[in-house]
Amino acid sequence: MEVFPIESLIFAIPGLIIGVFVGYFIRRYIGEGKIKNAEELAKKITEDAVKDGEARKKELLLEAKEEIHRSRNDIEREIRERRNEIQKLERRLQNKEEAIDRRNEAIEKKEENLNKKLRNLEDKEEAVDALYLKQTQELERLSGLSSDEAKELLLNETRKEIVQESAMMIKEMEAKAKEEADKKAREIISTTIQRVAADHVAETTVTVVALPNDEMKGRIIGREGRNIRTLETLTGIDLIIDDTPEAVVLSGFDPIRREVARIALEKLIVDGRIHPARIEEMVEKARKEVENTIKEAGEQAAFDAAVHGLHPEIIKLLGRLKYRTSYGQNVLKHSVEVSQLAGIIAAEIGADVKIARRGGLLHDLGKAVDHEIEGPHVAIGVDLARRYKESKDVLHCMEAHHGDVEPQTVEAVLVQAADAISAARPGARRETLEAYIKRLEKLEEIANSFPGVERSFAIQAGREIRIMVKPEDITEAQIIHTARDIVKKIESELDYPGQIKVNVIRETRAIEYAK
Repeated sequence: MEVFPIESLIFAIPGLIIGVFVGYFIRRYIGEGKIKNAEELAKKITEDAVKDGEARKKELLLEAKEEIHRSRNDIEREIRERRNEIQKLERRLQNKEEAIDRRNEAIEKKEENLNKKLRNLEDKEEAVDALYLKQTQELERLSGLSSDEAKELLLNETRKEIVQESAMMIKEMEAKAKEEADKKAREIISTTIQRVAADHVAETTVTVVALPNDEMKGRIIGREGRNIRTLETLTGIDLIIDDTPEAVVLSGFDPIRREVARIALEKLIVDGRIHPARIEEMVEKARKEVENTIKEAGEQAAFDAAVHGLHPEIIKLLGRLKYRTSYGQNVLKHSVEVSQLAGIIAAEIGADVKIARRGGLLHDLGKAVDHEIEGPHVAIGVDLARRYKESKDVLHCMEAHHGDVEPQTVEAVLVQAADAISAARPGARRETLEAYIKRLEKLEEIANSFPGVERSFAIQAGREIRIMVKPEDITEAQIIHTARDIVKKIESELDYPGQIKVNVIRETRAIEYAK
C-alpha cells in the first residue's frame, strides 16, 4: 500500500480551499448576472404589455364611442321619421275632421230645407183635401148620390158594356179560329200521315229455327241434355224441342237474347260441332254480331229521321230499340215515324224542324234500358240524353211527350201529337204483349235484387225463372233459403197466372290452359 507524503497533503489542502472559494465567487457572479438580465427582461415585457393594453383600451373605447355615435344617429333618424309620420297622420285626421264638420253643416242645412218643404207640402195637402171635400160635397148635392154610390154606378155600367163587347168579340174570334184551326190541322195531319207510311211488325216472344233434319234435335240436346242446358244457361232463352218436324222453338221475352240464341244456334247447326265449349264460343260471336247489328240499326234510324250529330252511345241505345216492342209496336220504327211526323208538321207551321225531329227520334230512348234501370222510361231517357249533352229544347220534348210536364214549346207539343198519331194507327199496338213483357221484366228484376245473384232468365213464358248465383257468395246450404226468399218476394210483389218455378243454380268451373 502506497502512502502519500504529508507535505503533499499540506500543500493540497489550501489549494482545495482556495479552489472552493474561487468557484463559489465565480458561480455567484454568473448567477447574479442572469438574475439581473431576467429581471430586466421581465420588466421590459411588463412595460410592453402595459403599453399594448393601454393602446387596446384606447382602441376599444374609440370603437365603443363610434358605435354609440352611430346608434344615436340611427335612433335620432328613426325618431325624426316617426315624428314626421305622426305629423302627417295628425294633419290627415285634422283634414278629415274638418271635412266631416263641413258635411255635418251641409246635412244640417239640407235637413232644415227638407223640413221647410215638408211643412209646405203638408199645408198644401191640407188645402187640397179641403178643396176635394168641398167639391165632393158640391157634386153629391147636385147629383143626389154619395161618392160611393156614384162610383159603383159608373163601374157597373162600364162593366156591362165591356162584358158584352168582349163576349161578342171572343165568340166571333173563337168561331173563326176554330174553323180555320180545324181545317188547317186536318190538312196538316192527313198530309203528314200520307207522307209517312211506316210498316209496323208485331213482335212475338218466340222464334222458330229451321233444322236440316230431325237428327239434329238429338245433337242439340246432347248427352244427358248438357248441350241444351249450356245454351239455355248462356242465353237465358228456353229451347222447346217437340214433335214439330225439323224445327226448334226459342222462347223468351227479351228479343235481344232471343236473337243471340237464334244466331248462335244457326251457326252451331252449320258448323256441326255441338258441345259446351263450342256453344260458348258461338254465343259470344252471336253477341258481337248482334251488337254490330244494333249499331247499324241506330245509324240507319238516325239517317232515316235526318237527325245528325248524335253521340255514339245514343246511336247504340237507338239500335237496341229495334228489339223492343211497345204494345206490339216496334219502338225503333215508331221513333223514326214520330221524328218524321213531328218534322213535317213543324215545317208546315214554321216551327224548328231540327228540334222536332231530334225530340221525336229520342222521345222513347229510355225504353232501351227501362228493364235494367228503375223508373219510368221518360225519366230514364231524359237522364241519358242529358248525360250525352243533348240541348234543353230536345230534353223538354222528351219529358213532355207523355204529359209528365206541361209542354212549354211548340216543338214539345208537336212531338206529343206525333207520338199520339203514330200510336193511334189501327192495330199498331197490342196491350197483352206489353203487359206480358212487363211481368217478365219484373220477375227478373225481383230475382236480381237478391245478393249473390249473378244473372237470371225468365223462361217458359214466365212460368219458370232460372237464376245463376255466385258460388263464392252463396253456399250449397244457402241455395234453398235463397230460393225460398225469392218465392216469397214474387208472391208478395207480382200478379201472375198459375205458378212460377224458381230454379236456383250454383255452378263452379275450373279452367286451365295447356301450353
